[in-house]
Amino acid sequence: MKNNWWKIVSVVFVLYTIIAGFLLKVPALAMVHESIRNLYFHVPMWFTMIAILFVSLWHSIKYLYKFDIKSDIVASQAASVGTLFGILGIATGSIWTRYTWGESSGLWWVNDVKLNGAAITLLIYFAYFILRGSIDEEQKRARISAVYNIFAYVMLIVFLLILPRMTDSLHPGNGGNPGFSKYDLDKYMRMVFYPAIIGWILIAIWILTLRVRTEKLKRKTLFDD
Repeated sequence: MKNNWWKIVSVVFVLYTIIAGFLLKVPALAMVHESIRNLYFHVPMWFTMIAILFVSLWHSIKYLYKFDIKSDIVASQAASVGTLFGILGIATGSIWTRYTWGESSGLWWVNDVKLNGAAITLLIYFAYFILRGSIDEEQKRARISAVYNIFAYVMLIVFLLILPRMTDSLHPGNGGNPGFSKYDLDKYMRMVFYPAIIGWILIAIWILTLRVRTEKLKRKTLFDD
């Protein structure tokens, strides 16, 4: 129990986010209205994706430094978990798009630089998994994948954090738009938003540890055979 406290915290924070996110009062804002509640779900997905993919990047760099296959396992599994949260971010973002920017036209996707950049980023990581699946030799696969993973994370930074700030974007805090904190992200929303980020990141780390353990057992079985 002493070593699992953070798992309990993750479950408590996510349950709190879900309950408080739907029940607590939110500011009455033009355009977004009640859909601002998606801030508790959509934005933490992206924070979690960026954090876990950074873990993948870090372990790819460690592999290239030490050539320890354990680093490649963590890097590949972190990429899987990070991509999962990226897909959840796209899905929740599409819902938000439908009820804010696309409500009059019924669109679930609009031509926005950050939306398009998120889609391209996911495609880059999908290519990472295809690349790994196309190479049989373990060390060669790990080496090439590590180099590609570094490129992939640089592209993530470019498409999600740099380009939207340099061009017009509908997203708050990008393309000259003020961030939510300058709209009316009051203290009550912050009481849900910050625990949501912490909770989802901890859940992602939990999933990652399970996947890494499973992969190590799988490879151990293969080596034993």
